[in-house]
Amino acid sequence: MGLKEKKQKHREEFRREIIEAAKSLFNSEGYDKFSMRGLARKIGYTPATIYLYFRDKDDLLYVISEELFAQLIQSMDRCVKDAPGPLEALRQSLISYVEFGVSHPAHYRAAFFTNPNVYGSPEEFLEKESLSRHAYCQGRQLAAECIAAGKLRQMDVDVIAQILWTGVHGMVDALLKGLGK
Repeated sequence: MGLKEKKQKHREEFRREIIEAAKSLFNSEGYDKFSMRGLARKIGYTPATIYLYFRDKDDLLYVISEELFAQLIQSMDRCVKDAPGPLEALRQSLISYVEFGVSHPAHYRAAFFTNPNVYGSPEEFLEKESLSRHAYCQGRQLAAECIAAGKLRQMDVDVIAQILWTGVHGMVDALLKGLGK
């Protein structure tokens, strides 16, 4: 491994260290109390060093959230792939969502319970390409397939998708609070 590769590896490891420390702080302190100075103190560097990697705390939270959605999508894809039909695929994806949230409490809390506007307004969220939007659209598509197959009653697919997401999100929240995590 040459010097250039070593520097790149060190840069990636340090970026990962920043992200992991930020997840912990967002989880414990919340968005409003989180600061780049506090993060810098936690990892033993200056705030200026962190700004070489992330523009601000919103940029950092966006990266953390997108990582969560990338992992969530992979988890949901695995369980949907072998489902015998659309209703079972939807059921398995919802179960996967709950299991994923409970298995990754700090990451889940940082992404969902810190800054509700990290993706902008609802309109901006739907217009901007993101992994979060992809995860929503994946759930929406499963609901649409269930409607088309007659497994869910005919109604606005966005309403069904939002009801299902709200239900599993609430379940994860209740389980995390009940588990004391």
